[in-house]
Amino acid sequence: MGALLGSGFMLVIIIIALAVFLHFVPLGLWVSAIAANVNVGIFQLVGMRLRRVVPQKIVLPLIKANKAGLTVSVNQLEAHYLAGGNVDRVVDALIAAHRAEIPLPFERSAAIDLAGRDVLEAVQMSVNPKVIETPVVSAVAKNGIELKIKARVTVRANIDRLVGGAGEPTIIARVGEGIVTTVGSSEKHTDVLESPDEISKTVLGKGLDAGTAFEILSIDIADVDVGRNIGAELMTDQAEADKRIAQAKAEERRAMAVAKEQEMKAYTQEMEAKVVEAQSEVPHAIAEAFRNGNLGVMDYYNLKNIQADTDMRGAISKAGTPDMPQGPLTK
Repeated sequence: MGALLGSGFMLVIIIIALAVFLHFVPLGLWVSAIAANVNVGIFQLVGMRLRRVVPQKIVLPLIKANKAGLTVSVNQLEAHYLAGGNVDRVVDALIAAHRAEIPLPFERSAAIDLAGRDVLEAVQMSVNPKVIETPVVSAVAKNGIELKIKARVTVRANIDRLVGGAGEPTIIARVGEGIVTTVGSSEKHTDVLESPDEISKTVLGKGLDAGTAFEILSIDIADVDVGRNIGAELMTDQAEADKRIAQAKAEERRAMAVAKEQEMKAYTQEMEAKVVEAQSEVPHAIAEAFRNGNLGVMDYYNLKNIQADTDMRGAISKAGTPDMPQGPLTK
């Protein structure tokens, strides 16, 4: 009974040891590499396990690259994997570039991948150019007419500028800017409608792909629509603004005139009050003159006659001159 337990315990130990060995030494992967004539040692596979590298993600792309005739080492692929790159994607891009006879070293391909760009898509775009459609660009000619233009930009990826180069949004923005500049320099919107290809020629001549990850092959105007009369609207708005300014100034002058009128009325009322006050002092002054002997009775009568005569003349002047008889005079 003890012998059977000992044999069972040894069998369990052997199974555990075999499982640990097969985990650290992927024999199937090693055999596949040898069959594909790829030089990968058993200790290299064990080292990958210890460095927390999945051997399949290194050996299988290495086999693929070797069959495609590329010279790629295990250390390059493992270093790119540890840096967080997509090894399989990089190898596919290298194979595609090799088939298309596009010079693409492994270091540049790895740098493009680590920069966050799809290196395989970039290689495919170098072989098969991509068409980028711009949104509707609104531009105004010198005569004030708005044109709404849509363009299609054919671009090809520039492998040498993929790292650090601007992307598609920059291309779209620059093309839109070129369209606005070209239309804005046209005297009439009909000039653009007659020759829309002039826009493409002018925009292409500006070198819009400088500093970008693409090479612009062509710019084609897809659609041109006539929009609003911006110039007329601006003139209308300006006239409305001028009218409001004039109304405001007129209202200001009216308010000033009203204030001046109120001021004059107040001044007149003040002067009338002073006159009334002065008139009320006259009887007192006359009485005082009588008491002091400075004014006699005859002097007082003469003063009253003068005052009556003055009042009569004032009344006649207010009544106006009576109408003269019309027609010829008769004796």
